[in-house]
Amino acid sequence: MIPWEKLDTAKIPGSDGELRLMRRGKEFSIMLGTNELMNSRLSGSEAALATLAAKQIEKVAKPVVLIGGLGMGFTLRAALAVFAGKAQIVVSELVPSVVAWARGPMAQVFGDSLDDPRVSVRETDVAEIIRAHRSAFDAVLLDVDNGPEGLTRKSNDALYNSAGLKAARTALRPGGVLAVWSSGPNPAFTKRLGSAGFDVNEVNLRATGKGGGARHVIWIARKS
Repeated sequence: MIPWEKLDTAKIPGSDGELRLMRRGKEFSIMLGTNELMNSRLSGSEAALATLAAKQIEKVAKPVVLIGGLGMGFTLRAALAVFAGKAQIVVSELVPSVVAWARGPMAQVFGDSLDDPRVSVRETDVAEIIRAHRSAFDAVLLDVDNGPEGLTRKSNDALYNSAGLKAARTALRPGGVLAVWSSGPNPAFTKRLGSAGFDVNEVNLRATGKGGGARHVIWIARKS
């Protein structure tokens, strides 16, 4: 068995938490304490975040898409594949080191996705981008923290509370979609989405797609 090697660490802004980038052969893992936040072998549900959202706005010729959380780029690469060729994709990543890892030790995982002319990367809190825009996006895809129940940073909860959801709805164009990834179900969050003015569909799926793995949840919430 090849042992895990620690490549780097990164402080999470606004938190005492520290991320660790680990490698074992060609496999990468990003850890917080004893919790594995993501693994390069498990991409199914994160990719589905983009593919499920794209189906909701497939008639939009030039979609503008905001992705909250770069991670290992699964959602970004899926978005580049499924959204229209004239799409604009903004990726917001709070931890600068995660962007550096994507261009450094994990460059092979990311391929040329960060250099695609449709993509712009902003090293900032996605909540700030959401609050600063009105009717600007056709889709907002959130893979931030562990889902509606924050793990890495308490202030991430503000994305998923009533005020945060209303801000997301304001940032969307008519008929736009908010797609949210979570490591598990959250009935209270489903209810909040409805109260915030979204038509909600909750999708349960596996971490590796049809291959199995842990059960994850994606909410597809359309601005009604």
